[in-house]
This record gives sequence, C-alpha cells and structure tokens, in this order.
Amino acid sequence: MSSHRSCYCCKYTLPVLLFLSFFVSCDDDQKEKTVKQPDSYVAFSKQLKAALRPVDTSNKKIARSLNADVWRTYVTGGFIPVWFREDYTPNDASEKLVGELEDMQMDGINPERYNLAAIKALKQRLDTTKHNALRDVLALDTLLTRSYLYAAKDLLMGQVQPRKADSLWFHANDSAWDAPQALAQAKGMYRSLDDFRSRVPTYLLLREEYRRFYKLSDDSDLCNTIAAIHYQKKPDSLMLDNIFIVLKAELPWVETAADDSTGEMNQLITAYQNYCGIKPTGKLDSVTMLHLAVPPSDYLDKIAANMERVRWMQKQFGDLYLVVDIPLMELFLKKDGVNAMHMRVVVGKPERQTPSLFATMTNVVINPQWGVPPTILKKDVVPGFEKSGKKYLATKGLKAYDKQGKVVKTSLLNIHNLRKYSYRQAPGDDNSLGYVKFNLPNPWDIYLHDTPHRTDFGKRDRFLSSGCIRLQQPREMAIYILSDLEKKRYTQERLDSMIETHKTRWELLKTKIPVHITYLTAFEDTTGKHIQFARDIYHRDDKLISLLR
Repeated sequence: MSSHRSCYCCKYTLPVLLFLSFFVSCDDDQKEKTVKQPDSYVAFSKQLKAALRPVDTSNKKIARSLNADVWRTYVTGGFIPVWFREDYTPNDASEKLVGELEDMQMDGINPERYNLAAIKALKQRLDTTKHNALRDVLALDTLLTRSYLYAAKDLLMGQVQPRKADSLWFHANDSAWDAPQALAQAKGMYRSLDDFRSRVPTYLLLREEYRRFYKLSDDSDLCNTIAAIHYQKKPDSLMLDNIFIVLKAELPWVETAADDSTGEMNQLITAYQNYCGIKPTGKLDSVTMLHLAVPPSDYLDKIAANMERVRWMQKQFGDLYLVVDIPLMELFLKKDGVNAMHMRVVVGKPERQTPSLFATMTNVVINPQWGVPPTILKKDVVPGFEKSGKKYLATKGLKAYDKQGKVVKTSLLNIHNLRKYSYRQAPGDDNSLGYVKFNLPNPWDIYLHDTPHRTDFGKRDRFLSSGCIRLQQPREMAIYILSDLEKKRYTQERLDSMIETHKTRWELLKTKIPVHITYLTAFEDTTGKHIQFARDIYHRDDKLISLLR
C-alpha cells in the first residue's frame, strides 16, 4: 500500500482512479441507475464512467471487496460527486471526514491507512487553485469515498480477520454493512464515522485510555522520569520521588487515605499493581519496577489490539448481558449499565484453552448430571483407566452408558471397548459441575457451572479447567436470575432444599441472557469507569499486534 500512497502524493490526476480498480457488474441489483444530474455534474459523470473497467463479478470474493463498495457508491448515487458541490468546491462533509480520519488514531489505527496525507495534499491543491481541474475533483472525490468506506469498515468489522489472529475466536459480528448505500444517498449530509464505532462500554473506555496514553507519550518530562527509573540502579529518595510522579500520572483517579496504616505510597503501589495485572504486594518488587520503567507509548499497541477484538464482536450488547473475560478470570453480569453481579471464575488451562464465543443462556440446572465430553474422555478418562483400571471410574463416580442409555456393568469394561460408551456422573457433592449449571448451547459445549473445588477461587492463577467456566458464586447467580429476572420464588432456603434432594431440576429461562466469553487483556474494572490490564495467559497479544502493524 505504501507505493499507492506515494502515487497519490506525486500525481493528483485522473490516472489515480486506476488505483481504485473499479469494475462493472452484471448483477441485476448493481445495474447503473438513471439519476437526473445537474448540468455541472455531466462532465464528472462522463469521465467517472470512462474510468470504470469491467471485472468478472462472478467471483464473490472480488464482489465483496473495497473496490466493489466504492463502485456501488457511485452507481447508486448516479455517478455524481459525493464530496463536492455543483460548483466543484468541497462540501462540509469533506472537511468533517478529514477531521474524523485524523481522530482514527485514537482507535489505535494509523490515519495514513486511509491516505490522509494524499487527501490533504489534494485538498490544498484544490483550495489554492482558481479554477478546479476536473481531474483533481475526480481524484479527490473518489479518494475520499474510498477512505471513508475503508475507515467505516475497519471500525465496524475490524482491520484483520479474527481467525487469522486467534484460532479460538468464535464471536459473530452482527453489524449490517450499509455504508455504500448510505453514502450515495446522503446528498451532502454527512454520516459520521462515529456511527460505525462499537457502542460496547469497554470499547469507549479503551479508546479514552488510548487517548490518555497517547498524550502521556508526548509528555517529555514524564518520559524522562520513567527513563530515569529504568537506568537508576540504586533506590534512593530521588527514585522514590520519580516513582511517585509516575504513579500519579498514570493513575490520576486513585485516591489515597491519609490516615491509612499502609501509607500513601503503598496504596498507590497496590493500586498500580492491580491496574497492571501483576501480583498486588504493595511493595516495589522487581516485577513492579519493570512495569514502572515501561514508557507510555509501549501501552498503545496492547490497547489498540483489544479495541480490535471488541470491533470483532457485536456493536452493542444491550441492557442485559453477561461477560466472562478470560485473561482477567472474572465474570460481570450487567443490567442497565451497572454490575448486577461480579465474581471470580476459573477458566481453561493453557493446553485446554477456553474459546472466545457468543451464546445465549437458556436454562439453569439444579443438581446437574455431568456427561463426560469427548476431549476429557480422551485426555483424562482413558489414561486414568489405563493406569488405575475400574478404580478410576469408581473414584470419579462415573458410570458407563450404551447408545440406548442403559448402564453398562463395570465388569464388562476394558481398555479396548472403553471408547464405545458415554460416561456420566450423578448429581451429588462430588459432581464436577457442583450443584448448579448454566446452559448456553454452543458447538464447543462450553457452559458456566459450580465446582467442588472451591479453594481455587482464592488463587491468583485460575486457568485450571478443561475449558468450561467455573463460578465463584453460582448459587447467588442462580437466585438472581431465577428470582430477580425470571420473577420466580427462589430464595436461598428453597435452593438449598432442592440441592439436598440430589434430584435434577431444569429451569427454562424466559429471559434469554446474552453471554460473551471473550479474550481481552485490557478490560474495564469493577467501577466501569477505568481500564485495567490483565496477563496474556494464552499468549495471544503478540500475534494480533503483529498483524495490526
């Protein structure tokens, strides 16, 4: 693309249109429309049509390209200028677009991706020329159209294909792509690029965090202070002063208590450690010192990568939804913009990673049975049986079932026929799903559930499951969903008495709860006002950052 940019910068003439690779389609819905044009647009339309070159649009991959969108814009609009008035002077929309392209930097996207320098140079040429040459009008109009559509699609869908960056990303972007039609029918009215931006609260917070670090990276005094921390080997009062400056600059919202026994510096350090996603010791340990020496500009790539991930998701989450952030290992149940529930969770091990997906919670199961999924059968049950024989099944409380659902006697099982059967664990105190399960049907058989391993929630490293999500407060969430949302009479006492029966009970939900299981290494904190960073536990950031560069 750099060669194309240099072309635009050097020659602002009609041949620049060849860069657009325009083509004509034979599809019925893409036929040229007859639109009555002002006399001053006739020459523009004639030369624009002459610049179009036929391409075989039976190739659907080509038909969905950016060049196709540019072409559709002009065909739908009758080949009249999008960004110029009848006297060939730029309209207000062109000025707004330039400003918004510049502001794309705060989405973590280099504005030069949209040939901003070439646009400005062409605009300058037109602004200083007494009589605008039609070739320059054509070049700028088509370039602005292309840049607008390119930026709009980046904001709405993301810059890279999700699966190229993350093979376990299965969210579906539900956004409708109507920018070519809307642009063609705008008639001088400008549809802001902001209309294509994600409305997910996390995205807005990430964008503001990017803006904040972008400004901090331009603060030479702060950058020099951070460099001094990096190069100073021996801790002294000067280093402590420098650290205090950095902490206050990077965490301006943190308020300390003057009478707190831990002291202001220790409070700031603890808040900083939580913000960075490192162990909160309250001390200037070696890991904390490494983070304090990181220049603000180094955070920009990470924030930009997470904005890209949010762009891959639905544009809006609505008033009620549940988010599990895998790196943070936490769950947020949001209702009307606030946390109805927040808890720690256990996620998949690095060798059995939890996928990122969207699904809808459809029911709650009290005293669930556990059916052994194929992966666990292969990786756990079979090796366990090979090692310990039938004792392994007895220890795990597993029973074998044939295809008709009949119990298979343990005496009939051996290493050769083990894979022929399915295995289930009856409800009870030792059931792997605990006492409550939340079903969200999906092809990967991922769900939320209780667990008998309650001590895991006190651990900092909670990537311990085989892929599903274990909940710190499953009973409380069941009561909230069934009582507050479903309006059923579910109290703690009633739920406890149901659990004691060890009988399975299904509660179908009228309120279908959207569930987003996602991988964001920069996510909103519990206040919903600030961003906090999380460890890249599955090591996915570097690949995405590389693709974005």
